[in-house]
Amino acid sequence: MLFYLFRYLHEHFHLPGAGVFQYTTFRAGLAVVISLLIAQTFGHRLIRLLQRKQVGESIRDLGLQGQNEKKGTPTMGGLIILLAILVPVLLLARLRNIYIILMLVSTVWLGLIGFLDDYIKVFRKNKEGLSGRFKVLGQVGLGITVGWVLFYSNEITVREYLLPNGQFSTIEATKVFKDVHLMITTVPFMKNNELNYGDLFASAGTFFNGLYGFLYIPIVIFLITAISNGANLTDGLDGLAAGTSAIIGITLAIFAFVSGNALLADYLDVMFIPDSGELVIFCTAFVGACIGFLWYNSYPAQVFMGDTGSLALGGIITVLALIVRKELLIPILCGVFIIENLSVIVQVSYFKYTRRKYGEGRRLLRMSPLHHHYQKLGYHESKIVSRFWIVGIMLAVITLVTLKLR
Repeated sequence: MLFYLFRYLHEHFHLPGAGVFQYTTFRAGLAVVISLLIAQTFGHRLIRLLQRKQVGESIRDLGLQGQNEKKGTPTMGGLIILLAILVPVLLLARLRNIYIILMLVSTVWLGLIGFLDDYIKVFRKNKEGLSGRFKVLGQVGLGITVGWVLFYSNEITVREYLLPNGQFSTIEATKVFKDVHLMITTVPFMKNNELNYGDLFASAGTFFNGLYGFLYIPIVIFLITAISNGANLTDGLDGLAAGTSAIIGITLAIFAFVSGNALLADYLDVMFIPDSGELVIFCTAFVGACIGFLWYNSYPAQVFMGDTGSLALGGIITVLALIVRKELLIPILCGVFIIENLSVIVQVSYFKYTRRKYGEGRRLLRMSPLHHHYQKLGYHESKIVSRFWIVGIMLAVITLVTLKLR
């Protein structure tokens, strides 16, 4: 909103300084400031409101160190994160941008699913919360929506540059170019690193050329479901999910800035995605929201984000990666979320297998998800969180290195 207001003032009244709102970097920096201020101002008031309403976390006795101290801590703090993301983006971003619209829809969509889950747990006193079937249905619905828009919308384009021999390339910049709708993605660690999803069906004949959406959309559904659930599982220690998400958000902000800048994209030899630079504002608001929430969620936590925040964080990260065509980097960038997911899958599968084979279930880990395993080993909660953050930073650096390491 402010973007359009100041553009109008700049174009019609030549208001001094109004033109600065046309710069993505200025608005991105301002988005961080506003996001942090909202988290600080609104967060304290929300916590007091939740305490008055007795919206406290019910704790199952799992025999973990310091577990009983968390009983009664307010939950549904993910509302702080959602507000600190949405307000700066609505104020500062170009709201007609297809990518911003897609991110706003994704944030609200998964935020509502998580809110319903928390509401049922807290106010209906049902510890199971929203049925897992309905959660997955909501995630699948978002996956279909995002996949359909990315696959079929003509506003989703990449830039191709005309080479001297008359052929087109997505990476070598000349003055002659065209923006085309292509479903291509980046393959990490390869020199010619663009993969066209359509090529996967090319050998099957012309009949299958238009059907590769049936491959792409399920990939989108799988990624959104897996990473949002992974973020949900990671939200088991104070500050773990919020801190890890902030690290990932910074990485995606860099990718969005590079992909949305023609000169940088050409210099780094990556595909230029027109209008994607606007996502930097969303990314910086996202990072500011996570860091602002950490003020209250760091050990010992004054509030938990609940599913309201954790499901939204995972979904936001996934959709951002899909938009900047870096979905194949998700296994590296979101490695913490994925290993938390896998630790649960492996633990449950091994338990069922040994129960069938030996008559009693056995465990590979002392407890899953993985962070609880380290708690059982006697590590302090803050040490586990710090080391997971360090791993997240290392994975983020490896992800960024793929820009040049091919």
